[in-house]
Amino acid sequence: EALKEEANKLIKYFLASLTVPEEELWVNLSPYEKHRIIPNGLGGTEMGRDLLAQDYVLKQLTASLIYPEDKLGKEFWQRVYAKAQKLFGTTAIPINTFNKIWIVPNKAVVYEKDNNVFVIESSLKVMLEEDYLALQKNLGNEDLAMDQMEDEKAQEINKVSSEVVREVLLPEIEKEVNEGKSFATLRQIHNSLILATW
Repeated sequence: EALKEEANKLIKYFLASLTVPEEELWVNLSPYEKHRIIPNGLGGTEMGRDLLAQDYVLKQLTASLIYPEDKLGKEFWQRVYAKAQKLFGTTAIPINTFNKIWIVPNKAVVYEKDNNVFVIESSLKVMLEEDYLALQKNLGNEDLAMDQMEDEKAQEINKVSSEVVREVLLPEIEKEVNEGKSFATLRQIHNSLILATW
């Protein structure tokens, strides 16, 4: 029964991959873009629901990695504050990381024989897109201690934290996305998309 249930799920992913237009194959749980969460075509599928769940897991993972009490979080914040000290001469500045982390297809290798095809290699790439829209929307936000900050200085501070995110966090997230149990569903969906494209 468990195998049948899993097979049915994978078949649904494959069929959704065949029928949902390529430009609608995305999800977005950004709180700054509430009108852009999931396209209608993908939203009515199990694959769409599961992609949203994986985006939520991505946000949880990212938050846990920058938690200052853990080893990686300590390293992240030490590097951010060291760069802030070097650039601004102080660490007494509000540092917020308004960045979007994107997961996109990276590599796919398929093997064809007779009427069969096998995905023999696939990987996903984790990338950072600085979310300037989010930064702009929050420049005057008192709760985030950004109400007194000049636009240019806020962007400089965000750039500092973005560089550290790229150096420290992204490699860890990419490893988890491509190898960890938490993103097994995402990898199944990716393989379904590869087969549908083939």
